Parts: sequence; structure tokens; C-alpha cells
Amino acid sequence: MIDVLIIGGGVSGVSCALVLGSAKNKLFAQDKEITIITHQKASSLQEAVFNNAYGIPAGKLGSELLTESLQQLENLYPHINQIEGEKVISVTGDYPNITVVTNKNSYNTKNIVISIGSSNTFAIDGLLHYIEPHKKSIVDKQRIQLRNEDHKVTEGIYVAGTLAGHRSQLAIAAGSGAAVATDILTLWNNNISTHCHDSIKK
Repeated sequence: MIDVLIIGGGVSGVSCALVLGSAKNKLFAQDKEITIITHQKASSLQEAVFNNAYGIPAGKLGSELLTESLQQLENLYPHINQIEGEKVISVTGDYPNITVVTNKNSYNTKNIVISIGSSNTFAIDGLLHYIEPHKKSIVDKQRIQLRNEDHKVTEGIYVAGTLAGHRSQLAIAAGSGAAVATDILTLWNNNISTHCHDSIKK
């Protein structure tokens, strides 16, 4: 049984995974099984170049960030299982027994984080009834979001990034993924408000 399965290897998904991974030495997170399906083909980063994102050198290509971020995740937190080359087809069940079916496998998980784009081609069976028009996108683009309250769709189902209703901005997507991670860490920590970051102080 996976404790949290992240769907999507773009900015919000990997940001969520990095924050969850960084809690590996916390007692409440030591035994947690974390998996990310790193499907990236539809990521808006594929054609992006960044000059206005905090902490990222000007001129950095989004395609480079996609590769580098997954490598960073692997190097820092190898306990997080990365699944490549699979696309999610359906989600069934309820917390804490959710089944995620891909084009190749089936996974049982307690929680999922959906962090794919807001394109109206969204086609994950079992989640379609949560779709609503994107509240912060130009109507002509026909973007969608999943109905949620502060990233939570329903018990055990979270959404991050543009699909949560945020604007398409790297810093916003990264923050959205990190926010979901801290909500999950809080859940694991007996609902005691939790965040996780490193410090140069000993």
C-alpha cells in the first residue's frame, strides 16, 4: 500500500515530492511509501524559458528543469519511487483504499495528488465529475480545474498547480505543490501543523 501517489512530474508534482521527501527523518514520515508517476509529455514547461522565476538563472529552459528536477529528487530522496512511461487512466475507491490504474499497472494508495495541467483534454475516469471551468484562466482557452477547497478535492484526493485553479506561473505551481505536501505531512503528524525545511544552523 502506497501512502501517497503523486500523478504528474511537472513543477507542482515534483515540488510536492521534494517536500515530502525532505521529511524522511521525521518519525511520522519514516515509514511512508511515496511514489510519483513522472509523466511529463503534456507539461507546459516543455517549451518554456524562464527569466522571472525566483532562484532560477535567467534563460533556463523548462525542458531542462523537467529533467534536472527529477534528477534532484532521485539524488536527494532515493526512497521516493519514480515511475516513468505510464499514464493514469482511472481512479476508483475511497480513502484510505484508492486504486489508480495506468496504461501498464494498477496501484493501491491511501492518498493521491493530481498535479497535471489544466487542459480540457483531462480524461482520468473517476475524477471527471470534479471538473469545473478554470476560475483564473481566459475563457477562450477552455481550461479546467478540479473542484477543491484549499487543494483538497475530497478525503484522500488532493490537486496541485494549474489544475487546482492557479494561474500558470512556475512559482505559483511550485508553491501549490509544496502546500499540498505540508498538508499531507500535517495529516501524518496527527494533524499537528507541519512544515519541513533545512537550516545551516546546527
